[in-house]
Amino acid sequence: MRYQISGKQIDVGEALQTHVKAELGEVVEKYAQRPTECVVVFSRMAHEFVCEATIHLSTGLTAQARGHASEIYAAFESCREKMDKQLRRYKRRIRNHHSNRSAPVEFAGAASYILAANEDAEDAEPESLQPVVIAEMETKIPSITVGEAVMQMELAGQKMLVFRNEGHGGVNVVYRRDDGNIGWIDPRNSK
Repeated sequence: MRYQISGKQIDVGEALQTHVKAELGEVVEKYAQRPTECVVVFSRMAHEFVCEATIHLSTGLTAQARGHASEIYAAFESCREKMDKQLRRYKRRIRNHHSNRSAPVEFAGAASYILAANEDAEDAEPESLQPVVIAEMETKIPSITVGEAVMQMELAGQKMLVFRNEGHGGVNVVYRRDDGNIGWIDPRNSK
């Protein structure tokens, strides 16, 4: 597994890097077995240290966790415990997907845009109906099953996920509804 351990305006020493690799390696080996990359970023927020960890698995799933505490090691431990809980919760589902999936998830590129928010009053008529694009980026869209998409959305703590349905190749969306249930949009099934 490839580790990328860094700090935002914090010097991350060898001892902390070794500790992070050992602890996260143990958690990932226990539950996920085929991780590909782990990104850990330490930062400060006021008087607390913040640790954010993202683990990319060969199945295309991404697990994310964040912890904070007054000590940097305690912040990492908080983050590690949350990651452990997430991976333990989805252990059976992750292992089932490992046994069914023989090749890594394929990703397709897509354009991603950030549009400027309308700060005017709600009643005011905009000058133009064209939104102002403030950023253009490249994003990756995974080709996965609906079950894997729901699991990925829950692991990442996202409200929605766009994916290419592995069953028919069409673009689909899963999202968390206000009532707590999961919604699934499949334009191919509309008549």
